Amino acid sequence: MRAFHHHHPRNEEAHRHHFGRRSHGRPGHGWHGDSDEGRGGRGRRRVFDSGELRLVLLKLIADEPRHGYELIRAIEELTGGRYVPSPGMVYPTLTLLDEMGHIAETKSEKARKAFAVTPDGTTHLVERKAEVDALFARLAELAGLQERTDSAPVRRAMGNLREALINRLARDGVQKQTVYDVVAIIDEAAQKIERL
Repeated sequence: MRAFHHHHPRNEEAHRHHFGRRSHGRPGHGWHGDSDEGRGGRGRRRVFDSGELRLVLLKLIADEPRHGYELIRAIEELTGGRYVPSPGMVYPTLTLLDEMGHIAETKSEKARKAFAVTPDGTTHLVERKAEVDALFARLAELAGLQERTDSAPVRRAMGNLREALINRLARDGVQKQTVYDVVAIIDEAAQKIERL
């Protein structure tokens, strides 16, 4: 099978190296698909390895023919915006699935080329059904985590904390001890939350 090439639309580029759903000035969050590095230098596990992502994309294509950007959006929706694979992961994986004979380009009225599952791809999904089910359960788990950690009350409380910090520390003549006291209060709150 020949490899195919795609030109990513500008709105697809917004997904590159992106955590979580797009927002209005609010940082995204969640697990990144391309890196194990987290914010603050902390390590973060990958959501899927390359073989697992192949199965997820293949199952989504088996459900209905899709093009690359639709696959990115489908995963974003399945996780409630918690995880958004980058085009740099998705398109090479589609190329590999095509070379393996598991998907093929299909005629579409859309500008972008869509892909449909092949009989070999369907057989592969049947053989790996337990693994596919586990992967989609993981996506559902991420969606639940997103809902719990990104709820409106949590966002409101975090916004209140941010505003209080800015208002207090932006004043003229703030002493170092005040900064230390603020840090101590935040650390104490974090410890109380961890003990809940």
